[in-house]
Amino acid sequence: QFVESDDDEELLFNVPFTGNVKLKGVIVMGEDDGTHPAEMRLFRNIPHMSFDDTAREPEQTFSLNRDPTGELEYPTKIARFSNVYHLSIHFPKNFGAETTKIFYIGLKGEWTEAHRHEVTICNYEASANPADHKLEQITPQTHFIS
Repeated sequence: QFVESDDDEELLFNVPFTGNVKLKGVIVMGEDDGTHPAEMRLFRNIPHMSFDDTAREPEQTFSLNRDPTGELEYPTKIARFSNVYHLSIHFPKNFGAETTKIFYIGLKGEWTEAHRHEVTICNYEASANPADHKLEQITPQTHFIS
């Protein structure tokens, strides 16, 4: 089983994570022919990325070698990929074929639970209601010093 591009050699994968990931490496497997991707561009934290967004500068670019067995791991710059909740992988070109085929993409790293801020329900008073703020009656006392 594999993923193959439609019209040209470009492929784009959007990978959302359920937590935060420190991405340390990527493995890409393809055929040992011209359909294997020749370049990989990584973008982080751009949900719903499209081909129009690939014109921007990627976090890291790799020149790929043909790897039909998945033995090559491409290390990432950990400082740039230490807090990733969405990863976009763009393959702009291959080794000369009309379409690109990818059999496997492996991601190596560390996953941590996301710190999501929950919605808090709060009630605010436009003006204070005196009935809600009853205080005990304080009787003033005077002390005479002679």
